[in-house]
Amino acid sequence: MQIANKFTFCRIFSAPVFFVLFFLPVWFRPVETSRLSLSPLSVYVMIPLLIFAQFTDYLDGKYARSRNEVSDFGKVFDPFADVFLNTTVFYCLVLSGYMPAFILLLIIYREISMTFIRLVAIQEGVAIAARKGGKTKTVLYIISCFCALALESAVRLGRLKPEDFTMKAGKMICLALFIICLALSYISFADYLICFRNVILNKDKGSQK
Repeated sequence: MQIANKFTFCRIFSAPVFFVLFFLPVWFRPVETSRLSLSPLSVYVMIPLLIFAQFTDYLDGKYARSRNEVSDFGKVFDPFADVFLNTTVFYCLVLSGYMPAFILLLIIYREISMTFIRLVAIQEGVAIAARKGGKTKTVLYIISCFCALALESAVRLGRLKPEDFTMKAGKMICLALFIICLALSYISFADYLICFRNVILNKDKGSQK
Protein backbone atom coordinates (compact mmCIF):
# COMPACT_ATOMS: atom_id res chain seq x y z
CA MET A 1 0.00 0.00 0.00
CA GLN A 2 1.29 3.46 -0.89
CA ILE A 3 2.23 5.78 1.97
CA ALA A 4 -0.47 8.26 0.95
CA ASN A 5 -3.13 5.56 1.12
CA LYS A 6 -1.80 4.43 4.52
CA PHE A 7 -2.46 7.92 5.85
CA THR A 8 -5.95 7.78 4.33
CA PHE A 9 -6.57 4.42 5.99
CA CYS A 10 -5.68 6.01 9.35
CA ARG A 11 -8.88 8.05 9.12
CA ILE A 12 -10.97 4.93 8.58
CA PHE A 13 -9.27 3.13 11.48
CA SER A 14 -9.65 6.20 13.74
CA ALA A 15 -13.44 6.40 13.26
CA PRO A 16 -14.49 3.37 15.39
CA VAL A 17 -11.73 4.11 17.91
CA PHE A 18 -13.09 7.65 18.33
CA PHE A 19 -16.61 6.27 18.75
CA VAL A 20 -15.50 3.97 21.57
CA LEU A 21 -13.51 6.72 23.31
CA PHE A 22 -16.44 9.14 23.06
CA PHE A 23 -18.88 6.80 24.77
CA LEU A 24 -16.58 5.16 27.34
CA PRO A 25 -17.71 7.55 30.11
CA VAL A 26 -21.34 6.77 29.27
CA TRP A 27 -20.93 3.01 29.14
CA PHE A 28 -18.85 2.79 32.32
CA ARG A 29 -20.35 5.65 34.32
CA PRO A 30 -21.60 3.35 37.12
CA VAL A 31 -18.07 2.09 37.82
CA GLU A 32 -16.29 5.45 37.68
CA THR A 33 -14.55 6.55 40.85
CA SER A 34 -13.02 9.84 41.90
CA ARG A 35 -9.57 8.30 41.40
CA LEU A 36 -10.29 7.10 37.85
CA SER A 37 -12.71 9.23 35.89
CA LEU A 38 -13.13 8.28 32.26
CA SER A 39 -14.63 11.64 31.28
CA PRO A 40 -11.37 13.66 31.39
CA LEU A 41 -9.45 10.65 30.09
CA SER A 42 -11.71 10.42 27.04
CA VAL A 43 -11.11 14.11 26.27
CA TYR A 44 -7.33 13.84 26.55
CA VAL A 45 -7.28 10.89 24.15
CA MET A 46 -10.12 11.39 21.67
CA ILE A 47 -9.36 15.04 20.83
CA PRO A 48 -5.68 14.42 19.91
CA LEU A 49 -6.78 11.31 18.02
CA LEU A 50 -9.27 13.29 15.96
CA ILE A 51 -6.75 16.08 15.32
CA PHE A 52 -4.25 13.53 14.03
CA ALA A 53 -6.91 11.76 11.94
CA GLN A 54 -7.95 15.01 10.28
CA PHE A 55 -4.31 15.99 9.75
CA THR A 56 -3.77 12.81 7.73
CA ASP A 57 -6.04 14.35 5.09
CA TYR A 58 -3.27 16.89 4.48
CA LEU A 59 -0.52 14.28 4.72
CA ASP A 60 -1.98 11.86 2.19
CA GLY A 61 -2.34 14.62 -0.39
CA LYS A 62 1.17 15.91 0.28
CA TYR A 63 2.81 12.51 -0.04
CA ALA A 64 0.74 11.53 -3.07
CA ARG A 65 1.92 14.62 -4.94
CA SER A 66 5.53 14.64 -3.72
CA ARG A 67 6.05 10.92 -4.45
CA ASN A 68 4.01 10.99 -7.66
CA GLU A 69 1.55 8.49 -6.18
CA VAL A 70 -1.66 10.20 -7.30
CA SER A 71 -3.98 7.42 -8.47
CA ASP A 72 -7.62 6.88 -9.41
CA PHE A 73 -7.95 4.65 -6.34
CA GLY A 74 -6.64 7.43 -4.10
CA LYS A 75 -9.04 9.96 -5.63
CA VAL A 76 -11.94 7.78 -4.50
CA PHE A 77 -10.42 6.41 -1.28
CA ASP A 78 -9.62 9.87 0.14
CA PRO A 79 -13.17 11.34 0.12
CA PHE A 80 -14.54 7.98 1.28
CA ALA A 81 -12.28 8.11 4.34
CA ASP A 82 -13.37 11.70 5.03
CA VAL A 83 -17.03 10.68 4.99
CA PHE A 84 -16.34 7.59 7.10
CA LEU A 85 -14.68 9.64 9.84
CA ASN A 86 -16.86 12.76 9.80
CA THR A 87 -20.18 10.91 9.79
CA THR A 88 -18.97 8.85 12.74
CA VAL A 89 -18.24 12.02 14.70
CA PHE A 90 -21.58 13.50 13.63
CA TYR A 91 -23.35 10.36 14.84
CA CYS A 92 -21.72 10.76 18.26
CA LEU A 93 -22.89 14.37 18.36
CA VAL A 94 -26.44 13.36 17.42
CA LEU A 95 -26.61 10.82 20.25
CA SER A 96 -25.24 13.46 22.63
CA GLY A 97 -27.84 16.06 21.65
CA TYR A 98 -25.58 18.51 19.83
CA MET A 99 -26.77 17.81 16.29
CA PRO A 100 -30.35 17.21 15.10
CA ALA A 101 -30.79 13.72 13.68
CA PHE A 102 -32.49 14.96 10.50
CA ILE A 103 -29.38 16.96 9.54
CA LEU A 104 -27.19 13.89 9.80
CA LEU A 105 -29.73 11.84 7.83
CA LEU A 106 -29.77 14.38 5.01
CA ILE A 107 -25.97 14.52 5.01
CA ILE A 108 -25.83 10.71 4.78
CA TYR A 109 -28.28 10.82 1.86
CA ARG A 110 -25.96 13.27 0.11
CA GLU A 111 -22.84 11.20 0.76
CA ILE A 112 -24.48 7.96 -0.40
CA SER A 113 -25.65 9.70 -3.56
CA MET A 114 -22.15 11.03 -4.15
CA THR A 115 -20.74 7.54 -3.75
CA PHE A 116 -23.20 6.29 -6.36
CA ILE A 117 -22.10 9.03 -8.78
CA ARG A 118 -18.47 8.06 -8.25
CA LEU A 119 -19.25 4.40 -8.95
CA VAL A 120 -21.06 5.35 -12.15
CA ALA A 121 -18.11 7.50 -13.21
CA ILE A 122 -15.63 4.71 -12.48
CA GLN A 123 -17.52 2.43 -14.85
CA GLU A 124 -16.98 5.09 -17.50
CA GLY A 125 -13.27 5.21 -16.69
CA VAL A 126 -13.47 8.51 -14.77
CA ALA A 127 -12.29 8.88 -11.16
CA ILE A 128 -14.01 11.86 -9.57
CA ALA A 129 -11.58 13.62 -7.27
CA ALA A 130 -12.66 16.08 -4.59
CA ARG A 131 -13.53 19.47 -6.06
CA LYS A 132 -13.14 22.84 -4.34
CA GLY A 133 -16.73 22.83 -3.11
CA GLY A 134 -16.34 19.35 -1.69
CA LYS A 135 -13.11 20.29 0.07
CA THR A 136 -14.71 23.42 1.53
CA LYS A 137 -17.62 21.31 2.75
CA THR A 138 -15.21 18.90 4.45
CA VAL A 139 -13.39 21.77 6.17
CA LEU A 140 -16.69 23.07 7.52
CA TYR A 141 -17.57 19.55 8.68
CA ILE A 142 -14.34 19.54 10.69
CA ILE A 143 -14.90 23.02 12.15
CA SER A 144 -18.45 22.21 13.27
CA CYS A 145 -17.32 18.90 14.79
CA PHE A 146 -14.58 20.52 16.85
CA CYS A 147 -16.93 23.32 17.93
CA ALA A 148 -19.38 20.80 19.41
CA LEU A 149 -16.56 18.67 20.82
CA ALA A 150 -15.14 21.75 22.56
CA LEU A 151 -18.44 22.15 24.42
CA GLU A 152 -18.61 18.46 25.27
CA SER A 153 -15.01 18.51 26.48
CA ALA A 154 -15.72 21.51 28.70
CA VAL A 155 -18.61 19.61 30.28
CA ARG A 156 -16.52 16.46 30.81
CA LEU A 157 -13.73 18.49 32.39
CA GLY A 158 -16.16 20.27 34.69
CA ARG A 159 -15.70 23.69 33.11
CA LEU A 160 -19.31 23.98 31.93
CA LYS A 161 -22.68 22.65 32.95
CA PRO A 162 -25.50 21.80 30.53
CA GLU A 163 -27.70 24.51 32.02
CA ASP A 164 -25.08 27.30 31.69
CA PHE A 165 -25.82 30.18 29.32
CA THR A 166 -22.47 29.69 27.59
CA MET A 167 -23.39 26.09 26.91
CA LYS A 168 -26.77 27.00 25.45
CA ALA A 169 -25.25 29.75 23.30
CA GLY A 170 -22.54 27.38 22.14
CA LYS A 171 -25.14 24.81 21.08
CA MET A 172 -26.94 27.46 19.05
CA ILE A 173 -23.69 28.33 17.28
CA CYS A 174 -23.09 24.65 16.57
CA LEU A 175 -26.62 24.28 15.21
CA ALA A 176 -26.00 27.20 12.83
CA LEU A 177 -22.76 25.56 11.68
CA PHE A 178 -24.50 22.22 11.11
CA ILE A 179 -27.17 23.91 9.01
CA ILE A 180 -24.46 25.61 6.93
CA CYS A 181 -22.75 22.22 6.56
CA LEU A 182 -25.97 20.73 5.26
CA ALA A 183 -26.55 23.56 2.78
CA LEU A 184 -22.96 23.50 1.55
CA SER A 185 -23.00 19.72 1.17
CA TYR A 186 -25.93 19.91 -1.26
CA ILE A 187 -24.49 22.91 -3.09
CA SER A 188 -21.27 20.98 -3.67
CA PHE A 189 -23.28 17.91 -4.71
CA ALA A 190 -25.08 20.00 -7.32
CA ASP A 191 -21.67 21.21 -8.52
CA TYR A 192 -20.53 17.60 -9.01
CA LEU A 193 -23.71 16.78 -10.92
CA ILE A 194 -23.24 19.75 -13.24
CA CYS A 195 -19.54 19.10 -13.77
CA PHE A 196 -19.91 15.37 -14.47
CA ARG A 197 -23.36 15.34 -16.04
CA ASN A 198 -21.96 14.13 -19.36
CA VAL A 199 -20.40 11.08 -17.68
CA ILE A 200 -23.69 10.26 -15.95
CA LEU A 201 -25.77 10.81 -19.08
CA ASN A 202 -23.41 8.73 -21.20
CA LYS A 203 -23.71 5.85 -18.74
CA ASP A 204 -27.49 6.16 -18.76
CA LYS A 205 -27.60 6.17 -22.56
CA GLY A 206 -25.23 3.22 -22.70
CA SER A 207 -27.45 1.17 -20.40
CA GLN A 208 -30.42 1.74 -22.75
CA LYS A 209 -28.67 0.42 -25.87
